[in-house]
Amino acid sequence: MPHTAAMDLLLPDPDSQPEFYADVPLKRLIAWGVDTVITALISALILPFTAFTGLFFFPLLMLVTGFVYRTATLASGSATWGMRLAAVEFRDRHGHRFDLTTAFLHTAGYHISISAFPLQILSIALMLGSRRAQGLTDHLMGTVALNRAARF
Repeated sequence: MPHTAAMDLLLPDPDSQPEFYADVPLKRLIAWGVDTVITALISALILPFTAFTGLFFFPLLMLVTGFVYRTATLASGSATWGMRLAAVEFRDRHGHRFDLTTAFLHTAGYHISISAFPLQILSIALMLGSRRAQGLTDHLMGTVALNRAARF
């Protein structure tokens, strides 16, 4: 979504309030690593319930587990557990926390962007180069990741 004057009224301005966006790309990377480990652990815990046949489709199991984990945690607190640890959270274009629909759409956009390497590179470049450190899905949805006090 292109930057509009209306966004300035609802979300912190990156020029006058840069502290909201400081180090967000690095924090998102740290959160991504933590969330990947959590997803792998949850997937490993699910394996016995598949009579260990899940080993044959473990990448798919992780993909589905990650989708559910990400959607549920974003809907419940506007941040995954990794993001909470890294002290960042998402806000929608109106400055509100994510609801279930927004969390689902953001997670779907994230999964699409990581499924194609050029989209993933574009998303990273946007995070590093845009005023609000927004990735591809964030730009399309008008969402932002902001710094906040750490809590879990």
